Amino acid sequence: MNQIHPLAVVDPEAKLGDNNVIGPFCVIDKNVVMGDNNKLLNNVTIHFGARIGNGNEFFPGSSISTKPQDLKFQGEETTCEIGNNNSIRENVTISRGTASRGKTVVGNNNLLMENMHIAHDCIIGSGCIIGNTTKLAGEVEVDDCAIISACCLVHQFCKVGGYGMFQGGSRTSQDIPPYVIAGKEPIRYAGVNLVGLRRRGFANDVIEAIHDAYRIIYSKGIMKEGVAEARAKYPDMKEVEYICSFIESSKRGVIR
Repeated sequence: MNQIHPLAVVDPEAKLGDNNVIGPFCVIDKNVVMGDNNKLLNNVTIHFGARIGNGNEFFPGSSISTKPQDLKFQGEETTCEIGNNNSIRENVTISRGTASRGKTVVGNNNLLMENMHIAHDCIIGSGCIIGNTTKLAGEVEVDDCAIISACCLVHQFCKVGGYGMFQGGSRTSQDIPPYVIAGKEPIRYAGVNLVGLRRRGFANDVIEAIHDAYRIIYSKGIMKEGVAEARAKYPDMKEVEYICSFIESSKRGVIR
């Protein structure tokens, strides 16, 4: 049975699972589908098109599946899909998709900290931490287990690789490859995220191969040559292949 506070407003067309807690002054719009065991503290707004999984916690002022801040949006029916066990802190805003992709996606077990924004058609993986006041523009992709610190700005269409750390106060208009620390002004490669990889259980030989692969790639004037050399040196290592494939598929270019 759901616990819905008498001062909350839930549209009769919204579909709620079981054991959800809806606090005072929350608003749940029509065309919302919510799973089980979610907790909405006071003043949470779940807008049209939200698709929410299980076990999420939404803190006061968060606004989910908002109308995209995109002048091309013509009211098409799109969604904002939130997975399971996410902590979505105070005043976080997440827009739903546009005709471009049709949906904004947030995976599982993410911590989205106070006042950060995820724009339309973004794809956020699982196990990520995104810091206070950070802003992700439209169609940004963030791979699993990335850490984006506070007050960061990510340009539209950029991609952030997994298991890396984006230093606080930084901004990027290019892709950030996996496993690295990115920071300074202008933003650039600042080494491999050694502490983060060890905490995630990466073996020392794997970390060394990642470090060597980046040494090879960034030593070349033409990054494509470095990618080929790193792949040839570590043909059977999935982590190096992830790095190489990420760089090869980049549309906005990769930080150096």
